[in-house]
Amino acid sequence: MRTLLLGAALLALATPAAAHVTLDTREAPAGTTLRATFRVPHGCDGAAMIRMRVRIPDGVTSVRPMPKAGWELSTVKGPLPVPVSDGHGGTITEGVREVVWSGGRLLDEHYDEFVMRLALPDRPGATLAFPVVQECEGGKVARWIETPAAGQSVGDLREPAPLLRLVARP
Repeated sequence: MRTLLLGAALLALATPAAAHVTLDTREAPAGTTLRATFRVPHGCDGAAMIRMRVRIPDGVTSVRPMPKAGWELSTVKGPLPVPVSDGHGGTITEGVREVVWSGGRLLDEHYDEFVMRLALPDRPGATLAFPVVQECEGGKVARWIETPAAGQSVGDLREPAPLLRLVARP
């Protein structure tokens, strides 16, 4: 019985980290195109989510978010920190820096997914962070923006950003 109670207590402590926004894919081949699905397990601490913002990491290009019924979709474009090849002899100097879904309503007791397609940089071994901010009714906000420092794991963080590890192409 004592072991069961200890296990339940540890699970309760782990719940905040387990309830964060995640990517359905944890790793992908570098230099390829990915259909990235952001899993949103609930709103914010009892309140419905009404807006979600995803920051696009440096090196990611050709971002094409999927429209979602009941939600307005917008993007914030800006200059890329480092221009990248377009694969056809040209250079890309500007791109989508943030994707925003708003105007919908994800109740705290519901689950949803938000999708975009993007081109990944050719940097095998790199880990990309996609910081996410959930804005909810009543002014509540959940910021999934932390990235692990050297020696830390995602489990050590209170508000971890969704991470994607780039691996070598097969």
